[in-house]
Amino acid sequence: MKLFSNWARPAELRARGVLGLNARNADFVLQCNPRAHYPRVDDKRLTKGICEKHGIPVPQTYAVIECQGDIRRFQALTRERREFVIKPASGSEGRGIIVVADHDGDTFVTSSEERLPLADVAYHLSSTLSGLYSLGGQTDAVILEQRIIRHVVFEQVAVRGTPDIRIVLYRSVPVMAMVRLPTLASRGRANLHQGAVAAGVNLATGQTFGGVCQDRTITEHPDTHAPIAGLQIPFWDRLMTAAMRLADALEMGYIGVDFVLDAKVGPVVLEANARPGLAIQIANRCGLRPRLDFIDAQSPAALNPDRRMALVPEIVRLV
Repeated sequence: MKLFSNWARPAELRARGVLGLNARNADFVLQCNPRAHYPRVDDKRLTKGICEKHGIPVPQTYAVIECQGDIRRFQALTRERREFVIKPASGSEGRGIIVVADHDGDTFVTSSEERLPLADVAYHLSSTLSGLYSLGGQTDAVILEQRIIRHVVFEQVAVRGTPDIRIVLYRSVPVMAMVRLPTLASRGRANLHQGAVAAGVNLATGQTFGGVCQDRTITEHPDTHAPIAGLQIPFWDRLMTAAMRLADALEMGYIGVDFVLDAKVGPVVLEANARPGLAIQIANRCGLRPRLDFIDAQSPAALNPDRRMALVPEIVRLV
């Protein structure tokens, strides 16, 4: 069944605490995120620099391609790297990302087992530099970075890719979280619009519950048939702490922070988002608005860094 039916009236959705796009933009994105700070999240190079400055783990950057002439150096840049990720510096929603699992310099095998000749990869790099995947279509750069090897905890609930974990924060307090699980339909990408699974995560415990795919509730992964609920995400306290530290460092009041769990390193930040999507409400089977209003009702002292975690159990109880 659908979580929020297509015929539900706006008043009914508001009564359930569902935050809509217009309210998100007007009341939170525009009010809480200074325009001058947007490059800190829109440019992944700047985000990584901020993370590194504050001791927050990120995937290692191998090289940056900044102009069309640099493409001819691609083979040399990747010769000693059997696996790596090609990522637009200013992309969004996972667009333009290629995860290379192996290559011989002429053919590149992706994590979803596609085989791309060098000419196709070079064309992709050129298109990325031209702004095909960037916000606003502006000219872009390409980051070549470390490939994350997914943690064993996700082995039965992810197919051909690495899940990511999103935590939405308001005034640097975590208010909602979900994990996005790749599927065959999503071609190994943790992208809900392409068919990945989303599961809500209990902020207080780090344990998954429920599941949703293509706006429909599910209880098991569509490909592996493993249960979605009851998965304990490792390092949950570290994830929450890192998300709060990054929100403070970015000086933005309403953001989403995306993590992946590396098999060796543990939690690393993939990116931050100044306009986090609203599908997280479907994954959590509840609206964001009551949680945001709860944060607004707190005293400044309650929002101090050393007291924020004490709010989490109360936030989880809000529906």
